[in-house]
Amino acid sequence: MANSTSANLKLTVQATGENSGTWGQITNTNLLILEQAIGGYDAVGITSGATLVFSNGVLSNGKNQVLKLTGTIAGNVNVTIPDSIEKTYVVENATSGAFTVTFKTSSGTGVTWGTTEKTTKIVYSDGTNVVDTGLISNIVEDTSPQLGGDLDTNSFNIKFDDATGIEDDSGNEQLLFQKTATAVNYFEMTNSATGNNPALSVEGGDADVGLNIATKGTGLIKFDNAAYNNEVALTDGATVNWAVNTSPVAKVTLGGNRTIAAPTGGATGQFVSLLVIQDGTGSRTVTWNAVYEFASNTAPTLTTTANKGDLFVFRYNGTKWLEVGRNLNLTLS
Repeated sequence: MANSTSANLKLTVQATGENSGTWGQITNTNLLILEQAIGGYDAVGITSGATLVFSNGVLSNGKNQVLKLTGTIAGNVNVTIPDSIEKTYVVENATSGAFTVTFKTSSGTGVTWGTTEKTTKIVYSDGTNVVDTGLISNIVEDTSPQLGGDLDTNSFNIKFDDATGIEDDSGNEQLLFQKTATAVNYFEMTNSATGNNPALSVEGGDADVGLNIATKGTGLIKFDNAAYNNEVALTDGATVNWAVNTSPVAKVTLGGNRTIAAPTGGATGQFVSLLVIQDGTGSRTVTWNAVYEFASNTAPTLTTTANKGDLFVFRYNGTKWLEVGRNLNLTLS
């Protein structure tokens, strides 16, 4: 009886009495093929697809346990193994190019990596089709990191599938994410086991407000330490410009007679303050833009003494900056 070949790894099955003088060599080759199938690795270039080889009685690239698919692909490609092969694989898609890669049998279906999916999958061929076990793709899939879905350690971002939140070990939601149809609207940090009374919510989405901190219900916001705006020195010039969204507390030292321009970046309900300082010469005057509204509709007369300051506080009603208070002739040092 002549030698035969095994169905999957194409090992040489030696017949009794055959291969006198070469039996050991054939046996060693079979052992090497088994080693390749159990732990072998090969990087396979697939720029235009590839067909993996299963040659009889010799080492072949299709018999490796681990395959790394490499190369720059210019279109969707297939990597095929022969029909009737039953085998497991660990396959990494390390190709470049935004195209799909499908690992399949010659005549059957297979496992497809998406156009941007550069991941590793454990797959098996049942002799007809190649099937994804899901043992890796349930943990790492695509390039969008998600807990319970995708986790990408390169970007360190975390995506919540349903945008609900983070729970403690008792099932209480401690951090809640709420969203509109297109974007996250706000998140809440809760202060109760039920999660119904958040201690703090941080909201976005308002064109005029980058961050809105509010409590739900009748709660108050408590600051254990001081909360304040840094005082910003405005640039002195013939016209003094004031961006109140970035400098709500400001000062300017006058080097001549000046015009205070209309503030920019204001929001309705905002309070701001401006300290107007005479330089070492003194007697500088100011012309206020018409958006400033003073008591009795009359602009104040500045202190003329050198190095003295006048402090003004305004509230914005959406149209005018209404004077809330003034404190004149201040000694600043």
